Formats: sequence, structure tokens, C-alpha cells
Amino acid sequence: MVPGALGAAAWEGGALDPETGILYVGSSTTISTAALAPDPDATDMRFIQARRTVTPQVRGLPILEPPYGRITAIDLTTGEHLWMIPNGNTPREIADHPALQGLTIPPTGKSTRAGTLVTRTLLFAGEGWGGDPWLRAIDKGTGAVLREIELPGTQNGHPIAYAVNGRQFIALSVGGPRQTPEIVALALRR
Repeated sequence: MVPGALGAAAWEGGALDPETGILYVGSSTTISTAALAPDPDATDMRFIQARRTVTPQVRGLPILEPPYGRITAIDLTTGEHLWMIPNGNTPREIADHPALQGLTIPPTGKSTRAGTLVTRTLLFAGEGWGGDPWLRAIDKGTGAVLREIELPGTQNGHPIAYAVNGRQFIALSVGGPRQTPEIVALALRR
């Protein structure tokens, strides 16, 4: 199955700008297989669903065309896709692959679960589990990445915005399977 058992934009949801009617949604491309398999240790039913995510490869490179993870701006009044950018850099196993040495590989994004937050001028997006620990500030009109902020761990939830005494903050949860979760709060410049 492509885009995979979880769909292309399942967990991420998206960020809607109510003033412009533009939806910013993270999505990814993966391949999943689905089958029935016996598992007498799990159930007394003869067969249960057996699912796994696979990435078919040729000489160690994925057969799917990038971007593997992306963010798309969609005008909900027309359905038009305004822009699409890869979410994240190229995975190291692709960028460093011997068959690609000497080639300039543009960012391919990573097949992860991006969490997004839209403000009046910016879109904030991280790479999610399986990605790298970065939060990006993106021009919501063009998709240009304006700033990359290194986080102490990989994003594992949607960012939120709040203000204290007139100062704007963004907070998000970071951490992973082998990392203690924590909340990171970032102050925006005045």
C-alpha cells in the first residue's frame, strides 16, 4: 500500500489559517504491506492482521520518488496547492550512499510525522519521530525556510503558541523512544 497503512497525513492533522483559508499539512510517503498471519500466542483466532512498513530498495536506495516527507500549503477555497516543500534534509543513508557520490542531492524530506503551527506570518514545523531534532520557521506565503532551530530532542507533538505579558512563546514536546520527554518553550523576538 502506498502511501502506507497510516495514510499520508493521518497523525499530523495540519494547521489552518482562518484568516486566509489556507491549510498547511504535513504528509509522508511510505510503503506498507498487509496480510493475515497466524499468531496463536496473541489470540485463539486462526489469523490476525500482520502489517509492517517496508521500503523497497534497489542497491540500497528507496524506489519511491522523493520527497519522502513534505509540507503542503492548500487554499481551501479553491483546492489549489500553493506550495510544497520537503520536510527535513535528505536522510544520511541516502545522502552518503556510494552510488550518489559526486551528485548534489536536494533536500528529500524524511518520512516522519510533522507537527505544524501557523501564526499571522509564520508556519512552524518539526520533523517528528524518526526525523532530526529541528524546528523550522517557514514563510507561510512562499514556503521558504527562514530559520532552523535545533531542539534537544525530536518533536513528538504539535507546537502551541501562547503569550505572557505581551511576549509570544512557542512550546512543544520533544523526546523519543530512548529519550526522556521534555517540554521546550521558545520566546519570539519583540
